[in-house]
Amino acid sequence: MVRALRRRVFSAAFLLLWLLLTQSLLPWAAEPSSESGDSLPLFREWQVWEVKSGKPIPFEQLAPDLAAVDVIYLGEEHHNRWHIEAALLVLRSLLDRGRRPILAVEMFGWDGQEALDRYLADPSEARDRFLRESLWEQNWGGAFEDYEPLVRLAREQRLAVLALNPPKSLVRKVAMQGLSRAKDDPEMARWGMKEEVLVEEPAYREIIVNQLRLCHGGMADDAYERMYEASVFRDEGMAKTIADRLKAAGAAQQTEPLGPIVSYTGSGHIQYRLPVPDRVSRRAESVRQVTIYLSSYDPSRAEEIRSLLKDSVADYVWLTPMSPHGPPRRCR
Repeated sequence: MVRALRRRVFSAAFLLLWLLLTQSLLPWAAEPSSESGDSLPLFREWQVWEVKSGKPIPFEQLAPDLAAVDVIYLGEEHHNRWHIEAALLVLRSLLDRGRRPILAVEMFGWDGQEALDRYLADPSEARDRFLRESLWEQNWGGAFEDYEPLVRLAREQRLAVLALNPPKSLVRKVAMQGLSRAKDDPEMARWGMKEEVLVEEPAYREIIVNQLRLCHGGMADDAYERMYEASVFRDEGMAKTIADRLKAAGAAQQTEPLGPIVSYTGSGHIQYRLPVPDRVSRRAESVRQVTIYLSSYDPSRAEEIRSLLKDSVADYVWLTPMSPHGPPRRCR
């Protein structure tokens, strides 16, 4: 698994639409095929591959199962609009089944939650003010339009949205000073992270450190260690956010059928369940979780898709068209 991941490092880990694909076009997605007459699978855009069976399945078959779990993890390639379309399809399918999903997104920090809540609740709240007060530029940056469809749907349907990330200022402190020094910062206590136990996972460490070395070569060992600690800090913070909301949602089930939580992050935060899902499992008992790895399909990189399936990168691998920006950049 680790060897395969080394070949497919995404620097961002650390660093017509789906609606046109009507049911009449879906039967091919459920039929295993072969390339050039051999036994290798034929991949196509918009297939959902079930990793356990090694076969593509129609989304209509997956949707009822998604409505029955507690957390759905969608791992994206950043700024790929087709991945946003996949997330919208998941959210709408949950609404169609009488669920009230809670959207959790990496693109907002905890220090922007109050502004996010206000924007969702008040139709008159100005977009510019929302972006300014939610600290969009400080915590994420880039074009908000890339992710706005998710927020727009939540606003229209009055869905809760969770800011998943610890404030970027704290993540930066860990990366610059190391975790032990950064924990002395008063802001750590303010955000409830001073006493948090950040679980050390050997497989996670090996993956992250190798990713950092491939994507950011030439640094000193202590710099890699601090960046690794910042990665653990972020993933544990995201897991804390999800686990805390699971507990709150459980307490509210008697009055409102909330959930599932739909977590939307970069794919690096869900692969092999190590970054966030396993940390949520340690915090929340008997949580039912599904991981979906969104991957743009480039026919010249079919072997990468085969490796994702073989190495069980997630419960499902969902192939989409490539971003207009081209295929994601790999670190070598």
